[in-house]
Amino acid sequence: MADEIKILVVDDEPIVIRSCETVLKSEGYNIEGCLGGKEAILKMEQTAYDLVFTDLKMPEVDGITLIRWIKQKRPDTGIVIITGYPSQDTIKDALEIGIIDYVPKPFTPAVLLDVTKRAVEWIRERAPVEEKAKEEEFPPSMLNEIDRVISQYKNRPGSSIPVLQRCQQIVGYLPPQVQKRIAKGLNLTPAQIHSIVSFYSFFTMKPRGDHNIRICLGTACYVKRVEESLNKIKEYLKIDVGDVTEDKKFSLETVRCLGACGLAPVMVIDEETFGAVTPKKVTEIIGQYT
Repeated sequence: MADEIKILVVDDEPIVIRSCETVLKSEGYNIEGCLGGKEAILKMEQTAYDLVFTDLKMPEVDGITLIRWIKQKRPDTGIVIITGYPSQDTIKDALEIGIIDYVPKPFTPAVLLDVTKRAVEWIRERAPVEEKAKEEEFPPSMLNEIDRVISQYKNRPGSSIPVLQRCQQIVGYLPPQVQKRIAKGLNLTPAQIHSIVSFYSFFTMKPRGDHNIRICLGTACYVKRVEESLNKIKEYLKIDVGDVTEDKKFSLETVRCLGACGLAPVMVIDEETFGAVTPKKVTEIIGQYT
């Protein structure tokens, strides 16, 4: 249940905290806010939180410093960053420390809820990773190919992403057993690998369908009511976001932005982009792939 999840939002902009509270409280989440990293540490010394949303650029104690403190003192707490400056360097630093995901500023309610939902799933699933690994079985030839890729890249800087990309090509997705094998081969923790996999939208922890549908939840698409089209797809295919249809033909994902704001609202199937979609139009488009 949502009300079982305790969330702390840390940002020096009160409007960001109020926005998070308005959106997440309406979904039943237990949420509090504070205006800086120093205040957050004081709160977390007294209270345990399941999930922390933190800005990166804050006075006194910045987001990276706060994340390091959380990892040391509250390692079971999930972390999502909120940032208006999602540069490669800051995201790389945060990923290396171990975050689940990020929310860009400005964000829509749909993006905030989508990231929160995936972060909560991560929190609930991360503990039994090793048990789940036993449920997955792969042929020796596939495992040997994974090991060959790990060996090829293991001594190169920044090897984790290319290794994950190659292994996803080999297996089709990145289940817990594969993540654990990669982590061991690269001398990283399973949590570090899992953070990277959950962060980048081009990685998937579940098998995808023959045709993968992506719906943009960015601001331009959101204001043009893309959620109506998303709900129509879920109803039409009888699946939720992150699922695959029973016949394995379609899978459904949401993303923050597809870089085609001028075409909003946008849907992508495989590599083909469809703009100005409507609930009626999305079913007609999907019907072309059946």
